[in-house]
Amino acid sequence: MKRMGMIFRAKANKALDRAEDPRETLDYSYQKQLELLQKVRRGVADVATSRKRLELQLNQLQGQSSKLEDQGRKALALGREDLAREALSRRAALQQQVTDLETQHTTLQGEEEKLTLAAQRLQAKVDAFRTKKETIKATYTAAQAQTRIGEAFTGISEEMGDVGLAIQRAEDKTQQLQARAGAIDELLASGALDDPTGTAKDDIAAELDRISGGTDVELELQRMKAELAGGSSSSQQAIEGGAQDSASPSQQSSPHKFDKQ
Repeated sequence: MKRMGMIFRAKANKALDRAEDPRETLDYSYQKQLELLQKVRRGVADVATSRKRLELQLNQLQGQSSKLEDQGRKALALGREDLAREALSRRAALQQQVTDLETQHTTLQGEEEKLTLAAQRLQAKVDAFRTKKETIKATYTAAQAQTRIGEAFTGISEEMGDVGLAIQRAEDKTQQLQARAGAIDELLASGALDDPTGTAKDDIAAELDRISGGTDVELELQRMKAELAGGSSSSQQAIEGGAQDSASPSQQSSPHKFDKQ
């Protein structure tokens, strides 16, 4: 079971690594930081709102305290010491509330300053992370494009691998068809296969055609030799006849004899 669990985790981790895109991970982290910054800002706003509410309450209590003081002074001036004492008692109770609210106000003001400083620091961190994120994304995209171009040039990418396999299959099929065509031609030439069109010839017919062609050539050559030989004999006879004419004039007077012959 432990081995199965380890194998499953290894397979899952490999699948996650293959499916993970660093650019998406960086964008997700940046989004989370923005959400955290937004929460801090809302916290600052809430603390500021509470502080403002305390200030309003302090102003109201201070106003009531001043009013009770005036009422006690007036009652004392009228000789109503009991009313003056009651007014001063109420004023003392209000002063205790004012003191407590001032303490809370001071605490909230300190918290507000801390949260404001934290928000400023977080904002600077988020801005720096955004710059770094875009730099990493640009570098990753460039490296990915360079890798794909290199794989395409070397033919080791999946797409180019498929193209290479297709070309190899086409070449294999072409060689197979060429071999089949050559085999059929040899079988037709040997007479092992019949040609229904009558255009194919066996070895004997091909040899007879070759001999016939050679005989025609020899006959044409003999005819040309005979014509050349005949032309040479006529020229020689003409030369010899001219010599005899100059030697015996009696032979020149009887051309009809030669014509007749």
